[in-house]
Amino acid sequence: MTVLIDIVKDQARSENGQRAAALSAKYETMTPQDILRDAIRNEFFGDITLSSSFGADSAVLLHMVSEIDPNLPVLFLDTDRHFFQTLQYRDELKAKLGLQNLVVLKADETEAATEDAKGTLWRTHPDACCDLRKVRPLNRVMERYGAWISGRKRHQSSTRANLPIVEWDGKHFKVNPLAKWTQADLDAYFAQHDLPPHPLVEQGFPSIGCFTCTKPVEQGQDARSGRWADSEKVECGIHNPIYGGEGI
Repeated sequence: MTVLIDIVKDQARSENGQRAAALSAKYETMTPQDILRDAIRNEFFGDITLSSSFGADSAVLLHMVSEIDPNLPVLFLDTDRHFFQTLQYRDELKAKLGLQNLVVLKADETEAATEDAKGTLWRTHPDACCDLRKVRPLNRVMERYGAWISGRKRHQSSTRANLPIVEWDGKHFKVNPLAKWTQADLDAYFAQHDLPPHPLVEQGFPSIGCFTCTKPVEQGQDARSGRWADSEKVECGIHNPIYGGEGI
């Protein structure tokens, strides 16, 4: 029986990986808005959510989603270490765009008290801090969904240069409708729709995470080079293939 279950799981992984590859190829020639409409209304109807950091470029994707389905669940990982400007920006965009289903996720209080009693885990073990405050809270809520939308883009860093538009992580499909867009595309969309910028962008923060682990970026550097600067860490972990999926 165990062997049969493993065979079924392997087949499902393969089929879902193939589906992700086919959708990614299909979406490569489509606009982000058309990708979102198809993903939300057809491919993953009723089974998809959006995760947003409410960071530097987040208003673009949030605006697109608000015009397609303002009731789509929008997940925000509140790490208790965000810049206060980010929390203000979150509330501003929620009101301005008419987002009706903002879901705020936080670390389990018992786990946080046990694993980070001194509040210094971000310094001593940043991967563990991200796991506690981002990965686990997101994993818990994602048990309800089969797919989620992210705002990652290929231009942001060398590690995202080959980002597909649709991925399979072993348990969920991830849709990256802005993968092809450049900073110029994003800037043009901000201007066209009169979207407010994150207040920290003009202070040299093109990518914004927790205040404990984010620094301004010098001109010419990757947009994400200020995240976990002076370390080998480049991602918080929520986009790793943590379920054993082979991706595409």
